Amino acid sequence: MSSDNVEVKDGMKIRKLTELKTGAEKEYEEAMLKRVEYFKKQNVKKSGFNSLLENTLFTTFSSILDLKLNIDKAIGEENLKKVHKVIDEVLLFGL
Repeated sequence: MSSDNVEVKDGMKIRKLTELKTGAEKEYEEAMLKRVEYFKKQNVKKSGFNSLLENTLFTTFSSILDLKLNIDKAIGEENLKKVHKVIDEVLLFGL
């Protein structure tokens, strides 16, 4: 992502974005999955009575995240937007 620095009259520098990277969402998602996997492996190494709960939470979180990604792939982008809209409407109606 490139940027131009613009200085205003107060002396404050503001960075103006000129280009936006389109694949950032996928990169963040992959980084998050790698991080979850890393911590899951680290907790397995230290497994004992105290880390049993942590291992269970990381395994559960990892499974839920994998399930979410598989559902997103199966549904498709257009239908996913519709599902999000319905969920938003249900949540707003409940408030």
